[in-house]
Amino acid sequence: MASFIPPALPSDDKRWKIVHATMRKNGFARHALIETLHTVQSSFGYLDEDAIRFVARSLRVPLSQAYGVVTFYHYFNLKPPGRHTVTVCAGTTCFIKGADKLIATAQKRLGIETGHTTPDGEVSLMVARCVGACSRAPVTLMDGEVQGEMTSEQMLAQLERWTVE
Repeated sequence: MASFIPPALPSDDKRWKIVHATMRKNGFARHALIETLHTVQSSFGYLDEDAIRFVARSLRVPLSQAYGVVTFYHYFNLKPPGRHTVTVCAGTTCFIKGADKLIATAQKRLGIETGHTTPDGEVSLMVARCVGACSRAPVTLMDGEVQGEMTSEQMLAQLERWTVE
């Protein structure tokens, strides 16, 4: 049986070497799909079609399976994120304490739906199922930093700072 030779890296970008190292560490095994996709996303900020195809080919998984994983898990992004990201927790406790109002406020102020980025690329608006900070509900993540007991006014103030920088 011939040994597997993985495809060439998509470019000379050093970040692909990090992705390759993850796959090599796992023996280019199919079970490394999620870990490898995480490595791509943490290296590049999102997963584009070329990256998904490369990972699928390298790990010998059907492209449909790779896309199935990417579209199933909330963590993966198929578009580049904005310079700033606001994530509103929509878990039960946060929802009861007003997450729906926070989401509506952000959508109105930014002029976008959840899961999208403003046309200028400045702010992405995301929703998470739960961020694990229920005692501080409602919670947002502002560029990854947990902000508890968030009010619409506080969120608007932060969005204003981000959109006038």
